[in-house]
Amino acid sequence: MADVKKVVLAYSGGLDTSVILKWLQDTYNCEVVTFTADLGQGEEVEPARAKAQAMGVKEIYIDDLREEFVRDYVFPMFRANTVYEGEYLLGTSIARPLIAKRLIEIANETGADAISHGATGKGNDQVRFELGAYALKPGVKVIAPWREWDLLSREKLMDYAEKHGIPIERHGKKKSPYSMDANLLHISYEGGVLEDTWTEHEEDMWRWSVSPENAPDQATYLELTYRNGDIVAIDGVEKSPATVLADLNRIGGANGIGRLDIVENRYVGMKSRGCYETPGGTIMLRAHRAIESITLDREVAHLKDELMPKYASLIYTGYWWSPERVMLQQMIDASQVNVNGIVRLKLYKGNVTVVGRKSDDSLFDANIATFEEDGGAYNQEDAAGFIKLNALRMRIAANKGRSLL
Repeated sequence: MADVKKVVLAYSGGLDTSVILKWLQDTYNCEVVTFTADLGQGEEVEPARAKAQAMGVKEIYIDDLREEFVRDYVFPMFRANTVYEGEYLLGTSIARPLIAKRLIEIANETGADAISHGATGKGNDQVRFELGAYALKPGVKVIAPWREWDLLSREKLMDYAEKHGIPIERHGKKKSPYSMDANLLHISYEGGVLEDTWTEHEEDMWRWSVSPENAPDQATYLELTYRNGDIVAIDGVEKSPATVLADLNRIGGANGIGRLDIVENRYVGMKSRGCYETPGGTIMLRAHRAIESITLDREVAHLKDELMPKYASLIYTGYWWSPERVMLQQMIDASQVNVNGIVRLKLYKGNVTVVGRKSDDSLFDANIATFEEDGGAYNQEDAAGFIKLNALRMRIAANKGRSLL
């Protein structure tokens, strides 16, 4: 990549990406543009500007992407009730296509010929960033320092920073022993004691939630209003997508909701243990299934459930910008036209219980479902023929001596 003249770097201002910034300048003798995204991670992003300026960066992008993140990525994913391997709500995965998109947009705006990121060669994020980048700009060059340099430990990074005058504190407050990623949907924790799958996670690790044992003894009730499959109001008060998720995180966390400890299968081949806090997402998943239960046709709902694992895998493995994900999204979104109404939830000590749901588009008919007399709305005698017809192939097989007894 000797012809690289300008690189857009996904820059947090932390140790890794600050070292990468200087390393890119020295190794490639190129101009670096920094891009810092506010995805609701709960940390100040403006200090990254001063650090980048101190290192001679002339073009600095700091973007508040919280509304776009929830509106165009989180909400579409939750319309599909997306869960990876039965548990993971994809908090890290869903942020990567937006970052990749913005990297490419900035590269186009600034005339850069390459992008760079701080993902390691062992993880999923390198795949997600780069698949997105290539899908949106096929000829872009990608520089992944962790696959090139020999700075493979924190001490080596610190030594490099000290040697080159990079403004990083070597001594200060105690660093978290975990590798963490945060945005409006979740916080993830990896490394430290979590690398032993038999060791229980530490209570003081969690940032957003109280333990279920310490949650209030009084239940919290919520009413979520849905329009076309998305939450538009909490307790009757209309809110923007990002505000909806932020409020649900706060309320859910206060009730001990959303903690998860799993071992997942990474796309690059290894198993990895991670802990996740997703209070708002946990509430959203339960509520969305509840409103769909009364507004979706049975076969539409079942087809969505059959396709969901594929959709989840596409997001997890970095194929958000693939034609197959776009195709699935169009089908999912079409299913949400009548997913409107209100879900009432009870939050109590780590549990989310659906206690009510109603909709003008409900397919639930009490006159048919009742255990009392239905006035002829449903002829129970019809069930006999229905059962016999559905049993026909098994009856034929049994008559031919293929009984399973």
